[in-house]
Amino acid sequence: MSVPCNEHVTRLLEADNRCLWHPFTPMRQWVAETDDPGRLIVAGEGFELIDAGGRRYIDGFSSLWCNLHGHRVPRIDAAIRAQLDMIAHSTLLGHASVPSIELAERLVRISPAGLEKVFFSDSGATAVEIALKLAFQYYRNIGQAERKRFIALRQGYHGDTIGSVSLGGIDAFRRVFAPLLFETTFVDTPNAYHHPCGEQGAAAVLRQIDAELSARAGEYCAVVVEPLVQAAGGMLTHPPGFLAGLRELTASHDVLLIADEVATGLCRTGKLFACEHEGVSPDIMCLGKALTGGYLPVAATLATRKIFDAFCGDIIEGKTFCHGHTYTGNALGCAAAAASIDLIFESKLLEAMGEKAAMIRDALRELADHPHVGDVRQCGMMVGIELLRDRKHKRAFDPVHRVGSAVCKAARARGVITRPLGDVVVLMPAPAMDLVTLKRLLDAIVETVKEFAYPA
Repeated sequence: MSVPCNEHVTRLLEADNRCLWHPFTPMRQWVAETDDPGRLIVAGEGFELIDAGGRRYIDGFSSLWCNLHGHRVPRIDAAIRAQLDMIAHSTLLGHASVPSIELAERLVRISPAGLEKVFFSDSGATAVEIALKLAFQYYRNIGQAERKRFIALRQGYHGDTIGSVSLGGIDAFRRVFAPLLFETTFVDTPNAYHHPCGEQGAAAVLRQIDAELSARAGEYCAVVVEPLVQAAGGMLTHPPGFLAGLRELTASHDVLLIADEVATGLCRTGKLFACEHEGVSPDIMCLGKALTGGYLPVAATLATRKIFDAFCGDIIEGKTFCHGHTYTGNALGCAAAAASIDLIFESKLLEAMGEKAAMIRDALRELADHPHVGDVRQCGMMVGIELLRDRKHKRAFDPVHRVGSAVCKAARARGVITRPLGDVVVLMPAPAMDLVTLKRLLDAIVETVKEFAYPA
């Protein structure tokens, strides 16, 4: 493996500043911070990222929560190469393809009971967009067109398309686009830190949902939830029993439950799907991010046979689901995803999750009494370390200081790359990360948080 020469790197960074618009990035600051180490990633190997200077960093956030087995995984590389020898892409509109069929079979086999139909797309946001459109049209197809409303959680995040933004409960992502969004009913998050009564808080949220569904009986399509962890909201974990209670509640009101497992699915929480922790089978489940092992953009929306059957009829009835993407079921992506799923079971990845989660929990206990650590939230391999100016009174830092970003930047000097959510430092290592690398990652983060010079 070779890295670009200094002259080539300089030209690339200049071209980046001149031509590229980066997602979720304050571009004025980006253009100004040209000396940032780790800015230009040129390669990956195992669980490390390699920058243009040849420096190696542990990939502490799975390349935005999608990498599952590491980088340059021989099994997945080989699956993609083999598919390239056949065809890179063919449409699913009016045709079928081998890799999409094989991946759909795997997903139906491993998903919660009752999810029997798979609709492919290309990102978590589009998977959610499809889910909300399926829920909306399902009730129209069965003669209940008055059902148009959705319930979601405050501080929830479901993607960046207009429909998924409408379901998102984070004001910073909604504010600008408010005139474009459809109305969503938001209820409180049951996270114990933000709702101090803990399990009672979960019961209170369920009562809110019950009251709303009762007050507007026959008006709701679905309740949308990130099961167990509201990831982009700051790794907000839910108390035990909330998800199961929500499933029971939605069923009693004849409302669909949409589980957004884009971030939580595929081993992140210690089980294959977060819903499994409480034995919940949703009506619709959304997958993305880690579906291809972090290789290619493929997402999936799974639905029950009952929902699917409501879309079947004579063409004149107008029940067809008129939605699709050019690259739906892309052959290369589906081949990568099928290989990744097979590797989960062949490598006994799930059996190793308990030890890794315990290592994370034990290492982060060191931060429990830190004066600027308000909370450490963990569910399996998903971690959020919330930084506060005043821990005792839960006072946040002035946003102008961008403390979370500064701490993550400081971690690069210790060989770790991760990305914060505001002033929450996120750790989401690849579930397959070996124990030695995981310990290096944890040691570096603990040291960084402890030794950082926090603003007054």
